[in-house]
Amino acid sequence: MRPNRLLLGGAAVAAVLSAGAVTASVLQDSPRDARPVQETSAPAVPAEAPPAGAPAPGSPVVVTPPPSIVIAEDAAVAEKAEEEAEAETPVVEKAIEQPATPARRQRRKFAVIQAIDKTTAETMKFEVEVGGRPVRFNRNLIFSVRACEVSTPDELTEDAIAYVDVSLQSRGVNQPADPRQLFRGWMFASSPAVSGLQSPNYDAWVVGCKN
Repeated sequence: MRPNRLLLGGAAVAAVLSAGAVTASVLQDSPRDARPVQETSAPAVPAEAPPAGAPAPGSPVVVTPPPSIVIAEDAAVAEKAEEEAEAETPVVEKAIEQPATPARRQRRKFAVIQAIDKTTAETMKFEVEVGGRPVRFNRNLIFSVRACEVSTPDELTEDAIAYVDVSLQSRGVNQPADPRQLFRGWMFASSPAVSGLQSPNYDAWVVGCKN
């Protein structure tokens, strides 16, 4: 009788174990209850503290150097200016020497005249005494000289100037006509084309003055 109980008891145990295994399997296959997800926040960034000190000014600030530096710069500038002033040589204007009294032109005794006859192409150079006897050229022209001077050394151009009278009077006629004046005035040797005698038949000009 005992062996049967053991067998029976063993079968019961086996049945119990088998029922526990099925229960465990069913428990493992059943869905699990949902759980809320825990959100992990980002690591906090430490805030940087502003540097210590006064805030920037709203308008420009004028920086004034120390008085010692300003005085040293002023002294250097003044010293340089004094050196430049000493180095400069004063300009002395040279006065133009002028004679107390202007020199007088030297007068000569004779005037040298040159004349040309345009009809015959005859030309001649001759002397006329100042204040003396008139001189006739080519039987028609009569020359008289009242003055003849030469320029002074202080004048710009060396020149000879004569005051001349020139008249026309035909010669060889039974009743000669009155002389007709052709020129009266100053003749300049430096500008014969401007101050000389110019007529349709004759040209004449002063060449120089002599004693």
